[in-house]
Amino acid sequence: MEIWEAVLLGAIEGFTEFLPVSSTGHLTIVEKALGYSTSDPDITAFTAIIQVGAVLATVVFLRRDLWRVGTAWIRGLVSRRCRDAPDYRFGWAVVLGSVPIGIVGLLFKDQIETALRSLWYVGGALVIWSAVMWFADRAATQSRGQSAVTWRDTVLIGTAQCLALIPGVSRSGATMSAGLLRDLDRVTVTRLSFFLSIPALSAAALLQVVDKHDQISQGVGWTATIVATLVSFAVAYVAVAWLLRFVARHSFSLFIAYRLVLGGTILALLATGTMTAT
Repeated sequence: MEIWEAVLLGAIEGFTEFLPVSSTGHLTIVEKALGYSTSDPDITAFTAIIQVGAVLATVVFLRRDLWRVGTAWIRGLVSRRCRDAPDYRFGWAVVLGSVPIGIVGLLFKDQIETALRSLWYVGGALVIWSAVMWFADRAATQSRGQSAVTWRDTVLIGTAQCLALIPGVSRSGATMSAGLLRDLDRVTVTRLSFFLSIPALSAAALLQVVDKHDQISQGVGWTATIVATLVSFAVAYVAVAWLLRFVARHSFSLFIAYRLVLGGTILALLATGTMTAT
């Protein structure tokens, strides 16, 4: 992979990871446009590994919140009197909410890395999940904030996160929609989506590093992978800050419209034979 391609893909990953538009879907589209086979082991590994940059950006941006929740959770594990703290309960909620995607990801790993990388799935999921986002955005009362988040909320949201294993659905889109349907406000579901992304994306990237190390070396190359990861970090940090400000004042209508246009265009190009699916 050329360095300019790595920079481009890293920027796309960083910008789209936390927006409800599907970063994997965007990477799949652009990788295909650059002439790569999206089902090749080194490309699927590259796509997962560069997400680490976005994860690190989230950790840096939310470092004070992570420290507060993490220390409260640890104190609660060793001291009964600390277990009524909202941050202790929120810590457990994040832990439990991260379990479903780990189980489903391992069970369906082969299908995720091969068949689901088809642009038919990407285009279809972009369009179909837009309807879910539209309904959730309008049906939500947004009457609950972060202090009201329970383990039941995050188990349901974490289960919805599993749908993001289909490129085009969007991990953020799935978790935010599920959170809104639980009547959490937009800022809370966005922050919760950030928290849930850390274990999910870190585990996926680590698995690919261990499992596909040789394929990366012989294919895309580690230099390009590292460059893309660094670019992803820088761009994601800016995107996280922007998204939190945006959702505090706006609905998800902009993202829904964009998803419909992009998904419809991809499906049209596939249907006319202008673009191939893999």
